[in-house]
Amino acid sequence: MPRESQLSLVLTTDTVPDQEKVAYWNDAVSRALVPVTVAPRDSRRFDGRIASDCLGYLRVSRMEADAGRVSRTPALIERSPEALVAVGLLVSGTATFLQDGRRAEMGGGDLVFYDTARPFSFTYPERFATHVFQLPRHVLGVSDGDIKRVTGTAIGTAHGLGSVLRPFLATLADAAPSYPAAVGHRLAGHVVDLFATLITDQTLRDPDDGRDHLVLSVRAHIDRKLGDPSLSPESIARAHHISVRYLHRLFEGEGITVSRLIQQRRLEACGRELARRGRVTPTVSAVARRWGFVNPAHFSRAFRAAYGLSPREWRTLHLERGADEQPAGPALI
Repeated sequence: MPRESQLSLVLTTDTVPDQEKVAYWNDAVSRALVPVTVAPRDSRRFDGRIASDCLGYLRVSRMEADAGRVSRTPALIERSPEALVAVGLLVSGTATFLQDGRRAEMGGGDLVFYDTARPFSFTYPERFATHVFQLPRHVLGVSDGDIKRVTGTAIGTAHGLGSVLRPFLATLADAAPSYPAAVGHRLAGHVVDLFATLITDQTLRDPDDGRDHLVLSVRAHIDRKLGDPSLSPESIARAHHISVRYLHRLFEGEGITVSRLIQQRRLEACGRELARRGRVTPTVSAVARRWGFVNPAHFSRAFRAAYGLSPREWRTLHLERGADEQPAGPALI
């Protein structure tokens, strides 16, 4: 039985004339990842190879190249504002990563989170190999604040979740071209869960203060209770033995209200379920009820406002595109 085709891209400087290699490599990395500027340390003698595959909405890239610097500038972001979260796994060599004023010194086996919507740079002082995993920011279901807390920080893989993720990600990257599309989609979902868990783990290890602990607790409570129609600021405040006023004050620095967060997380859950392909397809109203929406009309209006499509149009679009090219919905606001 033939496999469903995957979107693959392999680019190498092997047959490119020396005087054209830098320009070619700059274009190759920008095509495979996001638009960046690449400055090799030695432009006269340079070699690089990058291969990318799509597993559902997850893009997996394997890159090996000589020493140089890779930068994403504000001008490039303005021209191509992809809202992606990326995880880099340095396989060999060393690197210095900069984002949001943080500096991470990386060695082989280290992981780093970064956000393509904000400037960043990698400096590789010697030949290196790295795997890059990119996915739409909204599918993580993690707050902007939590993402900013972990970007620019190297995550060692000797202990904790890092030690579990490193072999899994390395194997996933190496085998990405061979996965059938349906398997790739399921793997993408597992990777999202693992990355979201790793972000939560990192934020809990070094919270700013007791307020961060409480905010994280509230967010975890919301995720656990999403399917409960009675979930509300009032019920959350009671569960945490605080006033509703104090709960709202906690979220003043989060860029989102509690009520909006509840709705956003429910819509994200519905969007993922409606896009999922399987033998049994639940009705739109059943999906809405499962995730706490009591009023079908309200659910449809909220879904269209967030995604630009009705729930049925969203489902149909994903089914028509198929497993090879599942479109990502716009970020929820």
